[in-house]
Amino acid sequence: MRRGSRRAPGGLRPGGGSGKQTRIHEVGVGAVRITEQMEAQFGTQARYLVDFYHLCDYLSAAGEVIAGSDKPGWMEEKKDWLKDNRWKNVLAALRPCLEPAHLRDPEAPVRACFRYLSNHSNFLDYKGTLAAGLPIGSGEIESGYRYVFQNRLKIAGGWRKTESLQK
Repeated sequence: MRRGSRRAPGGLRPGGGSGKQTRIHEVGVGAVRITEQMEAQFGTQARYLVDFYHLCDYLSAAGEVIAGSDKPGWMEEKKDWLKDNRWKNVLAALRPCLEPAHLRDPEAPVRACFRYLSNHSNFLDYKGTLAAGLPIGSGEIESGYRYVFQNRLKIAGGWRKTESLQK
């Protein structure tokens, strides 16, 4: 949030075109600052979700250690569990394979995944999000940014004008 501004994550402003019935769906990596701002600015109107594909990066690294050559099947099962809000089952599957505490995080992908899931368990409602027809990953939005900006900047002379970005 910028000083002197009431802008929230994603450039939204409380009351800036939204009403009491407006629901806000934010997808991200779970940065504490963002989740706290979502809560502070929008309260119960906002729902934050950890980007499913970001979480799968952690899961994939853990799968290398746990499942080895069976990783694809292991990953599909754990992804299905997550989409069914069974993240506790994923934690239970990771727990027996946790690396010793003396290993640094880069050398302990199972522990890193376990910690990430544990620390973000309030933001893992994939089942409800999918049922509502909302995205569980930020890829669509991020690719939209590239598309919109590229098209606006390709307008003749648009690359020189700040106004081209504001349309």
